[in-house]
Amino acid sequence: MATALFPAVRKSLGKVRWYLEGMMGADAYHRYVDHHAATHPGCEPMTERQFWRDKYDWEERNPQGRCC
Repeated sequence: MATALFPAVRKSLGKVRWYLEGMMGADAYHRYVDHHAATHPGCEPMTERQFWRDKYDWEERNPQGRCC
């Protein structure tokens, strides 16, 4: 009985993690890569490090209302 509980708990925790990452923007790079592959096939996307640097630079140049 306990072994049947673990997959359900793991699945639930995975959904919570997915939700929190989406809410906090932590999934932005993965969304970028998916979008880039769909709109620019054959072109190499930015690395994750380049992506985050570009994203934060853009946010500094274009301040918008955000909580933090």
